[in-house]
Amino acid sequence: MGSSALIEMSRHGDVMQFVMARPPANALGPPLVEALESALDAYEASDARTLVVTSALTGFFAAGADLKYISTLSAAEFERYRDALRSPLERIATSGRPSIAAIDGVALGGGLELAMACTLRFATPASRLGLPEVKLGLIPGAGGTQRLPRLVGTGRALDLMLSGRELDGRSALHIGLVTALVEDGVVAAALDNATRLARWPAAPMDAIIRCVDRATTTEGGMELEGQAVAQLFADGHADAGIAAFLEKLEATSS
Repeated sequence: MGSSALIEMSRHGDVMQFVMARPPANALGPPLVEALESALDAYEASDARTLVVTSALTGFFAAGADLKYISTLSAAEFERYRDALRSPLERIATSGRPSIAAIDGVALGGGLELAMACTLRFATPASRLGLPEVKLGLIPGAGGTQRLPRLVGTGRALDLMLSGRELDGRSALHIGLVTALVEDGVVAAALDNATRLARWPAAPMDAIIRCVDRATTTEGGMELEGQAVAQLFADGHADAGIAAFLEKLEATSS
């Protein structure tokens, strides 16, 4: 099975597994986004029935967008980055094949948006999930404002996004953000579940996913989200927040 330096792909019967490995935190900058696109090319061309997405990094599923990279972008470049990040997530969400995010650690911002693009989410009690973009002067721009309300309801979604607070795995399970909580061996549990799903006929699973998505879709929501996050960035609302985050990151790593 072909792999890149940033995503190792493997087959487990009818299940394809993606293991992300971009140290230190699987930041979703262009290198990892491009690796996801290439991995999805292979997945879509294969006869694999289900997909499991996880991480090789201890303590991290994916920590979100690459803020160092974002801090260098013009408004037009940011829009291209937004679209590039959305692309693999939409491909996962609309593949017609069940997918599971195995979250062992942090899934914040774009990392949680990646997990929410999957059909199901398995996590551990110690996992940390959230959409903290408001603290940076932005909003979730890769489907977060659309998928989170579908999973947890409008009120809870607004609370999480407006506060930017994080949830542990148990709290995420309680509100429906996480599908299953696994004390130990979350990746093995996800692979086992994906194997069971792969036993069922592909056509009805595809139809179920499409019908449920249609039932919970708000027309025009993704377009509005994309416009809003681009305008906030262009107007400079994220400048101070990103700079403060990077300054804190540099201080903790030195």
